[in-house]
Amino acid sequence: MKAVRLYDARDLRVEEMPQPSAPASGFVNIEVRAAGICGSDLHNYRTGQWISRRPSTAGHEFCGRVTAVGEGVGHLVLGDVVSADSRMWCGTCPACKSGRSNVCETLGFVGEVCDGGFAEAVQLPARLVVRHDPQLSPHVAAMAEPLAVALHAVRRLAAPDGEPVLVVGCGTIGGLSALLLSRLHDGPLLLADLNAERAALVADVTGGTFVALDKAAIEAVLSRGRLRHALDATGSIQAIVQALDILSGGGALALVGISHGKLDFDPNLLVEREISLVGCHAFADELPEAIGLLVDLAPALQRFIEVVPALDEVPAAYERLLRGESKALKTIIEVTG
Repeated sequence: MKAVRLYDARDLRVEEMPQPSAPASGFVNIEVRAAGICGSDLHNYRTGQWISRRPSTAGHEFCGRVTAVGEGVGHLVLGDVVSADSRMWCGTCPACKSGRSNVCETLGFVGEVCDGGFAEAVQLPARLVVRHDPQLSPHVAAMAEPLAVALHAVRRLAAPDGEPVLVVGCGTIGGLSALLLSRLHDGPLLLADLNAERAALVADVTGGTFVALDKAAIEAVLSRGRLRHALDATGSIQAIVQALDILSGGGALALVGISHGKLDFDPNLLVEREISLVGCHAFADELPEAIGLLVDLAPALQRFIEVVPALDEVPAAYERLLRGESKALKTIIEVTG
């Protein structure tokens, strides 16, 4: 079978690999139908920061069809169409036992600690596999994992109904967070991004309003109302500082982007204005709920997607995405359809 293998930073190869072996107890084999390229995939390729196995098959956002089931697996049968969880957690540490598997003490991710979905087939623990509606396009079903990340961030922000929310960054997670807020939150939705074309797409899909990341501009849009809640999906230190400056007292800033650099600010800003900084890492138990939302959100999600028609084109797609040449929020690889 074909697989996209990461050997080192800037060393990504399409190779022939053996098919997965018969699944052990508690495992399943999956024929991959479609897989998404994540910003963290690009970061790992560019920097090598999270390479723990050389080589490894990349990809942690994917869907497929169950082709073999190991002993002890009761919730899946041959032919089930499924989406995959990206997280490899231990289940025994205090974090896992408290329901916070996304901050497991030994947390790893599919595509790093084990082979991932940029391949024609993959073997996974059955606990990471969730069935989805068989009528869903594979392109949409592959969006389940990033949608769960966005759902977790929106839930962590916990903006009260009626309050305006600002989403900073209209990439995949920012765009999906905006989409969820447009459906699940009753209040004005504001969008900020340096890429006006991308922000316009998200605004058109979600009904949000594109704004400059500026306090006066935002207050004008809100008719001098106050903004207390924001979600940063950029990881940009400058954007985070600007968002903190814009927020009025009594609110929160949720951080879901991968940052490069360190914040330098007076913590009294948080104390005196009672602003919460909320970290959002992957997702906890939101994947099944995100999968349940896919049918309703499918028309909107299709507008965010571009499709790469084969695994052979993944290395070139990585380079194109790093150059910023895509207008889409998510690049989906069509693997076996």
